[in-house]
Amino acid sequence: MPALSTGAGNEPGLYELLAGLPSQLQPHVQSPEDRSFLNNMFGEKSLHSLVKIHEKLQCYEDSSPSPVLQTAETLALDLAEELQNKSLTGDIKELIRLLSKPHIKSLLSVHDTVAQKSYDPELPPLPDDLDDEEDSVKIIRLVKNKEPLGATIKKDEHTGAIIVARIMRGGAADRSGLIHVGDELREVNGIPVDGKKPEEIILILSQSQGAITFKIVPGIKDEPPIKDPKMFVRALFDYDPVEDKAIPCKEAGMSFQRGDILQVMCQDDATWWQARHHSDTNPRAGLIPSKQFQERRLALRRPATLPPPQKISSRRSYDEALECAEETEDDSDSGSSLSGQHIVGLRRSFRLSRRDKKTNKSMYECKKSDQYDTADVPTYEEVASSRRQHGARHRLVVIVGPTGVGLNELKRKLLISDPQHFGVTVPHTTRPKRNQETDGVEYHFFSKHLFETDIHNNKFIEYGEYKGNYYGTSLDSVRSVLSKNKVCLLDVQPHTVKHLRTAEFKPFVVFVKPPPIDRLRETRKNAKVISGRDDKTSTKAFTEEDFQEMISSAQVMENQYGHLFEKVIVNGDLSAASSELKLALKKVETEAHWVPVSWTHS
Repeated sequence: MPALSTGAGNEPGLYELLAGLPSQLQPHVQSPEDRSFLNNMFGEKSLHSLVKIHEKLQCYEDSSPSPVLQTAETLALDLAEELQNKSLTGDIKELIRLLSKPHIKSLLSVHDTVAQKSYDPELPPLPDDLDDEEDSVKIIRLVKNKEPLGATIKKDEHTGAIIVARIMRGGAADRSGLIHVGDELREVNGIPVDGKKPEEIILILSQSQGAITFKIVPGIKDEPPIKDPKMFVRALFDYDPVEDKAIPCKEAGMSFQRGDILQVMCQDDATWWQARHHSDTNPRAGLIPSKQFQERRLALRRPATLPPPQKISSRRSYDEALECAEETEDDSDSGSSLSGQHIVGLRRSFRLSRRDKKTNKSMYECKKSDQYDTADVPTYEEVASSRRQHGARHRLVVIVGPTGVGLNELKRKLLISDPQHFGVTVPHTTRPKRNQETDGVEYHFFSKHLFETDIHNNKFIEYGEYKGNYYGTSLDSVRSVLSKNKVCLLDVQPHTVKHLRTAEFKPFVVFVKPPPIDRLRETRKNAKVISGRDDKTSTKAFTEEDFQEMISSAQVMENQYGHLFEKVIVNGDLSAASSELKLALKKVETEAHWVPVSWTHS
């Protein structure tokens, strides 16, 4: 079938271009399935028919056709009557017969209907009582569908006029381009808005169906051109506009949860930003509290709602008796062997049980206490999508959770699964080296003077003192693991995470939380904890008080530091939790993740 051409000169038409597309795309398509899909799509008969219809219509549109006359039906009747008075030759008889056929009459009737019809858009008539001296007005008609119109209104405190306060980006009003911020609203569907409250007008709009007609006096404010927004933030709190008494229009609000990635569309209003969920296909924005506004009201509200600071978690102690693992669990891999250098990091999580916290009298007060943490108000964090480049250092993996939840066991399973890929830090101490120990394997052995110098120079992530000796984990020990192209697994207290969130380490923070208490009792029934500092072989079973403290501590950690956690794992089954953790770490290495924007500038 020959291709139609609508272009000027030798320009190919759409049909011709369509027919040649499969061969032109062939070099760029590798998959046989894709090639088959393209051939089937471009060879579809219905598509060819639509294109040919399009080109025929395009021919008529280019020539701007117009009817020669608008009364073809009447003219045909007059012609038939005129011919009746003539001598009826064969040709005249044939013409009279054709003009009398029903389908010819119908065709001529349709022609006249089309020729007489006006296809220009119908505009609503101007009001009859329009005052010549009245401000110039715009009559705007928008079709209302299921989505909101995407505009908010307010009452001018001085004039009492109803003013368009904001236009929501991507909404119906924004897409129309007819309504602007600062426009004065006079009527809605012929109903004057004078003397009405914004809530009453919103009710009128909500009850209106189909097309809505606005009478508007244009504002004099020139709006700056809209720039393509590129700012993305991670929400660090939950938000529901229905429960927000301060929001100017609940219907325009957008809900989100902690951890959601939002695209900020407009920050013109210092109190209310316009944003959308980055993965949402709907381009319409919603209102969210601005960073400054949310920080201000959370700071005012927080002292009354937060629990009192936990004194025990603001201190650290490093107990030699805790060189053994915190807890042991029944596990099929527990008999697997690791070298001394691998296992040593598992013995030193430097975490205290409830009993040690109560009895230890030599604790180091951390610089970053819980009282300081309560001054931080998490709202939004600007982020960017980032993927680890081939050959780049791995992100530091920070694992946090309450004592007894199984952090050491999770690290152990990762190390056993691939000791060449995962590694742990070697801690520092000032205590004397024992005969069976090797410097750099069990510990890095330092003099007290050198240790204190490193403390002064902020070289330690965590440190403390026990029986006159210092113990700690240094930043250099983390760098040492990462420099070997390994994933460094680090177990720290939650408040330490903020110090590690730098472009150098780019930590991926995993929070391990306990399951419900019934599951805790079931999974820890054969587990043991060290019962005394001096007797490392003395262990005891978990008590009900241990379970309650574990759950309570996890709740405090999640409430206070949850905005720092990128992954939450419930350790109700060690094998399942280990598999979930390993899969998450694999994705960190191979997939794009949202990270603080400052990390991408380094």
